[in-house]
Amino acid sequence: QVQLVESGGGLVPTGGSLRLSCAASGRTFSSHAMGWFRQPPGKEREFVAVISWGGGHTYYADSVKGRFTISRDNAKNTVYLQMNSLEPEDTAVYYCAAAPFSSTTIAEYHYWGQGTQVTVSS
Repeated sequence: QVQLVESGGGLVPTGGSLRLSCAASGRTFSSHAMGWFRQPPGKEREFVAVISWGGGHTYYADSVKGRFTISRDNAKNTVYLQMNSLEPEDTAVYYCAAAPFSSTTIAEYHYWGQGTQVTVSS
């Protein structure tokens, strides 16, 4: 069992930066791949980034590649999403999630946080 709590969302201007954190409880955090997803207003939830259980492999959606960086600290049971050069199109509720292996597919993720709002003003 893994419980996830996101933090770090907020309101930023275009071109700004935010770092999201996702704190996990449970002894199996380090054995799960961790992903970030987002749900823009009126749209479906979409994949953003994923990091393998050991942190050695990452993968990003094309829309965020080169701007966002996912990382994890297994000693702290925390995964991060550094977001730079933010655009209004990045406005969404951001969710972290845990899966038994790295995936871009929502259905593969068994545990989800409650989400944190990111709003980028134009």
